[in-house]
Amino acid sequence: MQQIQSSWFVQAMVKATYDMWLKGWDERNGGNVSLRLLESDIISFQNDFYANPRHESLTQDVSKLANQYFIVTGSGKFFRNVILDPADTLAVVKIDEQGKGYYIMWGLVNGGLPTSELAAHLQSHIVRIEHSQGKDRVIMHCHATNLIALTYVLELDTAVITRLLWEMSTECLVVFPNGVGVVPWMVPGKDEIGYATAEQMAKHTLVLWAFHGVFGTGATLDEAFGLIDTAEKSAQILVKVLSMGGKRQTITTEQFKLLAQRFDVKPMQEALQ
Repeated sequence: MQQIQSSWFVQAMVKATYDMWLKGWDERNGGNVSLRLLESDIISFQNDFYANPRHESLTQDVSKLANQYFIVTGSGKFFRNVILDPADTLAVVKIDEQGKGYYIMWGLVNGGLPTSELAAHLQSHIVRIEHSQGKDRVIMHCHATNLIALTYVLELDTAVITRLLWEMSTECLVVFPNGVGVVPWMVPGKDEIGYATAEQMAKHTLVLWAFHGVFGTGATLDEAFGLIDTAEKSAQILVKVLSMGGKRQTITTEQFKLLAQRFDVKPMQEALQ
């Protein structure tokens, strides 16, 4: 086994993808994950990199990520199989010096490309680096069942969806105080949806794609997973509440303000009002 397969970042991707599959969020080849790597992460594993890495072009400018490394899931790869063969299902890529393409440095041993949503990931990474002062390193996309279901029955409005999710679980305002951004249905895998997602990522750590899935970000894979898991649990409660005829009582605005004060967070004002 190659040394890099025992690295913390490969093993963390194995765990995250398997946990996501167990949750039922990533059927077949649904979903994708990327983790930005630091030089200190990969320096010990460069002997495992390909001597002549394959170069692939990008259709958009990501010069702000020039020479940065990412570990990403592969296009068409099943999350349930990452644990069986990480070298086939994952890839370490390096953005080229011009930000117009990338090199596949490791992984995808049986061929293929990184996730078809790479455009959305890279544009979102650019935004999150800026808005988190470099703290956020993960972009995670999955098909969380209840969050998707809600996009068919709720108004596709950030404040509306955020407020309802906050109300279903006390911890939600604390976990995602900046709310849930909403992107209307768009063709996946194209530059346009990547730009639309990045625009929402400038304001929110969670972005909901109508009728499709959710994007989450965080400093670690655990943090991004936990963010989506919290929102999905709240969505599951909301689905139950709606199926039982709707709420009779809920957390009030004044109670939310007390909660925000206790945990020192600044709630999204549109949802708070």
